[in-house]
Amino acid sequence: MAVANPPYRADHVGSLLRSQTVKAKRHAYFDDHAIPHEELEAAEDAAIRTAIKVQQDVGLPVVTDGEIRRAFWHYDFLDGLTGFDLERRSEGAQFAGTQMIPVHPVIKERFDFPADHPHLAHFKFVAANTSVMPKISIPGPSCAHFRTAPDDIHVKAYRDDLQAMFDDLAKTYAKAVKAFYDAGCRYLQMDDIFFAYLCDPKHREAKKKLGQDPDWLVDRYAWMMHEAIKNKPADMWIGMHMCRGNFKNTYAAEGSYDLVADTVFNKTGVDIFFMEYDTDRAGGLEPLKFLAKGKQRVLPGFISTKVVELEKLDDLKRKFDQASKYADIGQLGIAPQCGFASTEDGNSIDDDGQKRKLELVVKTAEAIWGGVDK
Repeated sequence: MAVANPPYRADHVGSLLRSQTVKAKRHAYFDDHAIPHEELEAAEDAAIRTAIKVQQDVGLPVVTDGEIRRAFWHYDFLDGLTGFDLERRSEGAQFAGTQMIPVHPVIKERFDFPADHPHLAHFKFVAANTSVMPKISIPGPSCAHFRTAPDDIHVKAYRDDLQAMFDDLAKTYAKAVKAFYDAGCRYLQMDDIFFAYLCDPKHREAKKKLGQDPDWLVDRYAWMMHEAIKNKPADMWIGMHMCRGNFKNTYAAEGSYDLVADTVFNKTGVDIFFMEYDTDRAGGLEPLKFLAKGKQRVLPGFISTKVVELEKLDDLKRKFDQASKYADIGQLGIAPQCGFASTEDGNSIDDDGQKRKLELVVKTAEAIWGGVDK
């Protein structure tokens, strides 16, 4: 059976809940050093096969590994790059009412993408175990800058000139794009959530205090993405996810997309945009007017992974009626607002609730567009 190519009407951001077995095995391996890696890997393999089956059974045309082999949506990938190390400290990134796991990226040498980056093997495993389109999600290049404190940048060239850092990140990610393509990947998603963070006054002010113009950062982040993907083959699709943080049902930023929408849609070169839209914190739908006519697609995240309650199909239809005032309905699709487990902790929703949310994604696509891959 032929695999349908992106973009799809029904999709999802990538991360899925970890089973208790996987959590226990990861604790036994990483914390207690009580089991061999082969035992952990076997548990992860089994959990990923189950996750793939769940995604396929609900009718999704694309599947991921649920990021089940990762502790974080972003730091595991960064840790695999040449130049990065992760350090555990007393405090983590601040979310609403809580702090994330206290791990911090440190830049110790110039960036590069190694040929043996573990996420390449992660993708190949998914591709070998699915009959639909395999996708992998990785953090976008902006993450390497936004999440690294200036004092943790130990490469003089990067400290003296951020553009030198951005140049190397663009080259590193361009190398990553080629490596994933060569591994068989035709749908690569980059979670570049910090565009949305830079719509938040408090995050903008924090960057200003560091001597960094937030609007300049938005432009540079878009430039990095464009440079990273501009030479991708024509049969490879690039997605971008934007949100305001997702850790144990909490958030880290708020503010509408108005300040970044034009740049994101028209300067990155990205094909498919996943945009958080499940609460008023994301602002209105007006920024969709900046989407250029053509083949790009936006998947507004009207379905929340942060709440157990299932959205009503009629309400979702009404939201798409509103969205179609600003963007052609033919350039829209549906996905949840974020993943279900941006870290291995996961959100406060169970496996059945997660499945029902994914089923609703498919039902919405069928109701509005007549199918998931039309």
